[in-house]
Amino acid sequence: MRSRSGNRTASGRGWWRRTRTALVVLCVVGLLLSAALVVVRLAGWDDGTSLALPMVLLPYAALTTVLALGVLLVLRSWWAVGLAGLLTLVQLIWLVPRFVPDGGSVAADAPRLRLATSNAYMGQVDVAALVRLVREQRVDVLAVEELSGSAAAALDRAGIAELLPYRELPAGQDTALYSRLSLTPLAVSASAQVAAEVSVGGRTVRLTAVHTYYPLGDARRWSEDFDGLRAAAADSTRNAVFFGDFNATLDHAPMRDLLATGLADTHAELGRGGAPTWPEDNADFPFLPPVIQIDHVLHGDALSAVSVAEHTVPGADHRAVVAELAVTG
Repeated sequence: MRSRSGNRTASGRGWWRRTRTALVVLCVVGLLLSAALVVVRLAGWDDGTSLALPMVLLPYAALTTVLALGVLLVLRSWWAVGLAGLLTLVQLIWLVPRFVPDGGSVAADAPRLRLATSNAYMGQVDVAALVRLVREQRVDVLAVEELSGSAAAALDRAGIAELLPYRELPAGQDTALYSRLSLTPLAVSASAQVAAEVSVGGRTVRLTAVHTYYPLGDARRWSEDFDGLRAAAADSTRNAVFFGDFNATLDHAPMRDLLATGLADTHAELGRGGAPTWPEDNADFPFLPPVIQIDHVLHGDALSAVSVAEHTVPGADHRAVVAELAVTG
């Protein structure tokens, strides 16, 4: 006859086996979801498809993978540990470089260019706050996306021309460039983008204000916008700067293809590749803080990143990005 202590021991072991099995299953489900994102990224299946939407979660999936690896090691589920370890390795190879500064030095006498980008949230941005940001951050060139006609007029009333007297705001566009430096307009091969040249310390820099279509609205149109950006980059990548709202993270295939033309992401170059810029006070996500980085400053190898920071601008649903680049070539 089994003793009460024996019954309790057997019951305890049965509870632990059930709990362990449930934890292993839960971890494996998380790993399979993470593996699906890894496969999509490797194959580039997010380019022009609805898979672009879950791809923004890849850094968070990587955190889940690391957590699952720790749990599985404790549970000694070795086959699952192998899967988690492989996924962790792949994801760390992709993600870690974004958090490690390149460590390059910039000559103190190299000419500097201070750039800012801000999405005006369909013209709802607080224009006085945006002008104040330009003044306080000593911005040389400002890119504004989703700029309505009324917001452009309000910017003028707020004094933007006193700080940035030159502008490129093509008719029918909601993307604009405002500049302290004289602008020479350039033709663009991508819709909703505005491009111009400026001279910095006697060197020409090609600027493109970027606002791609959003993949939730039309993933194919979003991909076509990146096709146009790559075509523009192919003309002259070395002295080019692309900055604005890309509606893409560094994990999206179109963004990676654009970077492969010879551009560098300023955030990643300075080890700040995880700094989120969206959503910020977005009406559709009122309680969600910024969780993804879709606003970028990209540059060619004739420029080097000096600094980059994100700023809240009331009325905008993106954090503004201010970056300082040195013209080194």
